[in-house]
Amino acid sequence: MVAAVPQLFADEPVGALETVALFDGAMPTGVTVSRQGRIFINFPKWGDDVQFTVAELREGKPVAYPDAAFNRTDPNDPAAALVSVQSVVIDPADRLWILDTGSPMFQPTQYGGPKLVCVDLAADKVVRKILLPPDVALPTTYLNDVRFNLRQGNEGMAFITDSSAKGPTGIIVVDLASGDSWRRLHDHPSTKPLEIHEFLPVVEGRPFLQQQPDGTVKPGPAMGTDGVAISADGTRLFYCPLGSRNLYSVSTEALIDRSKSDADVATTVVDEGNKGGGSDGLESDAAGCIYATDYEHNAVLRRRPDGRWETVVHDPRLLWPDTMSVAADGYLYVTANQLHRQARYHGGQDLRHKPYVLFRTRIDARPVELG
Repeated sequence: MVAAVPQLFADEPVGALETVALFDGAMPTGVTVSRQGRIFINFPKWGDDVQFTVAELREGKPVAYPDAAFNRTDPNDPAAALVSVQSVVIDPADRLWILDTGSPMFQPTQYGGPKLVCVDLAADKVVRKILLPPDVALPTTYLNDVRFNLRQGNEGMAFITDSSAKGPTGIIVVDLASGDSWRRLHDHPSTKPLEIHEFLPVVEGRPFLQQQPDGTVKPGPAMGTDGVAISADGTRLFYCPLGSRNLYSVSTEALIDRSKSDADVATTVVDEGNKGGGSDGLESDAAGCIYATDYEHNAVLRRRPDGRWETVVHDPRLLWPDTMSVAADGYLYVTANQLHRQARYHGGQDLRHKPYVLFRTRIDARPVELG
């Protein structure tokens, strides 16, 4: 007589994920959705065969956007076309902004590479390029994500995170009217990753670590200011280092006031506390909620306006939830790209398994509209 096999219990999912698109080529990071429901994705040049660094999903497949030519880097003129894009974001005026790191394989930047590019979605044409000067986008800078408040300044302000792993971290402010830009919270402690004795990330049940060139070991995501979200009223900018579990916020009025010193700006920083897990992306909605990906627990969390955290979705398929986008259709879109399985974190062995996935989950919320 064969003994009965006891029932084994498994991790219970929370919420519901819908698959939007699968990617069999390069790994994606950023996603954004226009008011008309057009979906844009980007693929940074981290070692995969990247045929185009920005794409629009058409019938579920990525197509070079705005066209193939603008995705072909000119090595003699990095300003002429896209180099390596980390983030794509729709602003409150329903324009697509492309954040070009100018740093393939995390190499030192050159003037013309790091830039903000604006695309008119009605014409599918590039209408603006804002080049960041070398004293703002430093050789070590890694532009990570961007948010907009079009109610500030003459034509709006952009706020970009510099998540550099090799140099000063911080926030970059861009005046969209003049194209001027400047650094804020330059290497401020709130923008820096924590050391291993302060932060030991655990992903898929394993400590997530990376051997450094000098032989030391750091937490795997040893990068600074990464996720960024703007409050529904536009007064606070929320941000978090990739190598940390803490959430911070700073006054946007202080960030844009050129008369204030960086020390003055730092006095407006608020430690918003521990959010439970490491986050690669932040997002916000019009109701005042803040969303954080949780790469340690395959989850997306939400902070209510009263400060209470809750789980939006938890699913074993959310292998490294990266970037989120709250869309006008009431869904939260999120990429899952297995970033932690890259060869750099496993002694040269690539443990990723394609396809990578773009998911969505219904949240019945609207995007922040500071137009």
